[in-house]
Amino acid sequence: MASQRRKLGVIGAAAAALVLVVGFAGWWFLLRDDAPEEASIDAAGETLDEAAGGDGGDTGADEDVDAAPAAGVDGEWSVDATLGSFDDFSGTWAGYRVEEELANIGASTAVGRTPDVSGTMTVEGGEVTAVDVEVDMTTLQSDNGQRDGQLAARGLEYERFPTATFTLTSPVALPEDAADAPSLSTRATGDLTIHGVTREVTIDLDAEVTDGSAAVVGQAPVKLTDFDIEAPTGFRVLSIEDDATFEFQIFFTRS
Repeated sequence: MASQRRKLGVIGAAAAALVLVVGFAGWWFLLRDDAPEEASIDAAGETLDEAAGGDGGDTGADEDVDAAPAAGVDGEWSVDATLGSFDDFSGTWAGYRVEEELANIGASTAVGRTPDVSGTMTVEGGEVTAVDVEVDMTTLQSDNGQRDGQLAARGLEYERFPTATFTLTSPVALPEDAADAPSLSTRATGDLTIHGVTREVTIDLDAEVTDGSAAVVGQAPVKLTDFDIEAPTGFRVLSIEDDATFEFQIFFTRS
């Protein structure tokens, strides 16, 4: 009997350990927040450095980088999707960030992004005088294919509204040293169209210019209800906050 009790005790201890391991694995895979980090001008600057063939050190390539911006930033610029990569979000992308509440999981950050961004920017007389950017909403990707599929007919309804656009409505003054400053911060006001609805937004921007290319990163708080977006809740998604963020990292090259 004592031997049998010892065996049962060993089995019980092993079962308890297994429950702990499974429970930890469940927490790790279900409760941890794997949302990608917000865009930063420092990370975008690394992409510019790589494209220019320099690493920020004292190299011949850097001498070329320093020489190029001397002509200033005036001119026509086009979105460049060839710099960086969408796989690690080091290239051009645009998308959304919103907080949601999931059944049996709790609070989670949903982030969807697409590399399919096109458009132009005009800089004249030390001001950004025009920006027109279009985003293909049909190729938005998050970490959950089921979420992406739901957004085709619900929420963003990208089957009905396949594009989002931003058009600058007020010129943005640039500092005199914009061409060779490490980076600059500013704000841009324009018309943002999502879900077929246009609203004026003000976007906080960070930018950097290197060797004929420019990186612009930014984000703007938006309310889903302002764009007539009904949060696509269901059995798994208990709630989605009305306050969301439109965010982007866009690279331009001089045309």
